[in-house]
Amino acid sequence: MATRRDLRRYLAFLDSEGYARRTTARKASVVRRYFDWARRTDRTDSDPAAGLSAPRGSSTLPRILSAAELDALVEGTPRSDNDPMIDLRDRTIVELLYGSGLRVSELCGLTSADIAPGFDVITVWGKGSKQRRLPLSEPAGEELKSWLAKGREVLVTSESPADAVFLNRRGRALSPRDVRRILDRRAVNPTHPHALRHTFATHLLDGGADLRSVQELLGHADLATTQIYTRVSRERLRDVHRQTHPRA
Repeated sequence: MATRRDLRRYLAFLDSEGYARRTTARKASVVRRYFDWARRTDRTDSDPAAGLSAPRGSSTLPRILSAAELDALVEGTPRSDNDPMIDLRDRTIVELLYGSGLRVSELCGLTSADIAPGFDVITVWGKGSKQRRLPLSEPAGEELKSWLAKGREVLVTSESPADAVFLNRRGRALSPRDVRRILDRRAVNPTHPHALRHTFATHLLDGGADLRSVQELLGHADLATTQIYTRVSRERLRDVHRQTHPRA
């Protein structure tokens, strides 16, 4: 039986994964209705979801990684136990998350059939099983090609899924938790996979991309979800102005 603490953790997890506030509120409503029905039909004596509401969410803007943080993630922290093929896998993951703005669930769900022969486009399945095609940066394409050619086979076991692009050390399909551990191991500061997606979107807008294009690349159903990144770009411009203009 789920406890109120379990339900709060679930909603906090949705918030940390970057779900829109409206989506999280809708899921909280579904949970409340389910437990209300369970209590009224005598399937449970208590209602842990009574009065449950979605987290209000932080008013702070998404964290954008600095150039130094990105470099550290790509290069990794030198370790005596580093396996070259594991390092190749991890670099490929970083390049995909930052270079194409993937959700971590989309990254973990990648199969060999999702990759174009030229390693320049991938197909991902987002929320609601919505499909979208994303361009691959040249570094991401090269790393992915190398990983599939000589890295993946090192981790394959008899129980490995035949088509999963990324495997963990046990030969199983990589999970979002695995990805978070990989980033934490490589990062200067604790880094959630979604921070790379935030950075991808903000850098596109900083470079002059229009909001609709960024919305399509991110797979947002609602343009309002994408608009948070315009605030990030404006804040960054204000910071540059304050730090560099003599009369700021």
